[in-house]
Amino acid sequence: MVLVLGVSAGAGGARAVLTHSDQPHLPPIARCQIPRRAGGGVDEPVLEAIRLMHRSADRRDELISGTAVTCRCPLHAEAIRTAAGAYPLTIVDEPLAQLRYLRFTGQLPDSGTVILYDLGASGLTLTHADCRTEAVLSSRRSTVIGGDGYDALLRWQLARGGVLTDRLTSRRHRESLSSARVVTALDANSRARAVITRSDLAELCTAGIQHSVFFVRQLIEETGVPPDGIVLVGGCTRSPTVRDELGELVELPVIYDSEPEYVSARGAVLLAAERHHGDVRMTRVDARALLPAPIVPPTVGRRKVIAAVAVTVALGATIAGLLAMERNSARTPDRGTAPTQIEITEPPQLSHH
Repeated sequence: MVLVLGVSAGAGGARAVLTHSDQPHLPPIARCQIPRRAGGGVDEPVLEAIRLMHRSADRRDELISGTAVTCRCPLHAEAIRTAAGAYPLTIVDEPLAQLRYLRFTGQLPDSGTVILYDLGASGLTLTHADCRTEAVLSSRRSTVIGGDGYDALLRWQLARGGVLTDRLTSRRHRESLSSARVVTALDANSRARAVITRSDLAELCTAGIQHSVFFVRQLIEETGVPPDGIVLVGGCTRSPTVRDELGELVELPVIYDSEPEYVSARGAVLLAAERHHGDVRMTRVDARALLPAPIVPPTVGRRKVIAAVAVTVALGATIAGLLAMERNSARTPDRGTAPTQIEITEPPQLSHH
């Protein structure tokens, strides 16, 4: 069977899935997650992921017939293509890969539109897309909320209780609360302890979620096209707190894959199997062309706009300040950066008889 590689690239790093071309939804042959090095380019983790997956294929004595990499913006795409040199790969718009995988697994409506709510480490990307044509009606990007910001808020809360943690530890605590209701944080130096509950995390996330809901409503107002659902992708949407609160506030059917952080890479697998060359881009359309009749979308009240802007400014300033302080305190004397961790998983090798 044909072996293909799908990679998703983002500001936080890269994820890769190595599998057969017709099995993106099944447990992969191998996959890896590589965080982006502080100060490093977005291309570094992508190329490292490709190298690791090629080693995995070599151990199986198989060849990778196609590689596709999803990107959020043209700058990332250009950096990756330049770094890859002559290596043959397909650069794909990330929302397109997400739509392809969701359609393949039957989670996407056959017609109408959906909003892709992609909440990752570095921020939130909203894309209003047509399910049938895979065209973009409108999109927005916010760096006010994201995994890095939530981690910083969690570290700040723990520090107030006398427990100091690093970035990786706080992220592990936050991710643990996706499945557990209570997590105990330990200060490695003082041995102090603090209990974090899912409710504590919900309180930290509330302002950011409300900010994002205002963004969603603005997007719908901008296009004038009521979506048929909201699709939650990105690692941060693993949190039941995020999913539950969003579902209540946006009043739309929620579409959620069991591994939201790998939706983009799995969609890239499907596009790698098609053996495109160059870039695969989404088209943008005038949303008014999709409306059966002139519709005047409801406007957002002035007070709500002012309140949302105030929340955005306050939350953004708080998170930016926390991250800036941590960057300053984390600098080493030689201005170097700490190494990042690499996670790679493969099923056990079967013996051949």
